[in-house]
Amino acid sequence: QLQASGGGLVQAGDSLRLSCAASGRTFSSYAVGWFRQAPGKGREFIAAISWSGGARSLKDRFTISRDNVKNTVYLQMNSLKPEDTAVYSCAARRSTIISYYSHEYDYWGQGTLVTVSS
Repeated sequence: QLQASGGGLVQAGDSLRLSCAASGRTFSSYAVGWFRQAPGKGREFIAAISWSGGARSLKDRFTISRDNVKNTVYLQMNSLKPEDTAVYSCAARRSTIISYYSHEYDYWGQGTLVTVSS
């Protein structure tokens, strides 16, 4: 029901925009978050956005946004660094309020791999 896309191999300093597309139901009233997991590390919260567009991001270089008409949430990532290399996943929460905690999300999409070379 959630599908993340847009990952790939880029060089340090490049930008990427990830997309999280929902199907089967509308997620316009749900909060949506982006998380990432680097090799050998735990899942890390990146950003989240509420149904109304209120957003939180722990990375100044990353911006989350949503288009409720397209049922899609985006993660714009700028000035990418090698340490940003990870599998990025999106998740939706049956709540209008965002959360920083992965266990509070109800639906998860298959991740997309981002690899940043130096």
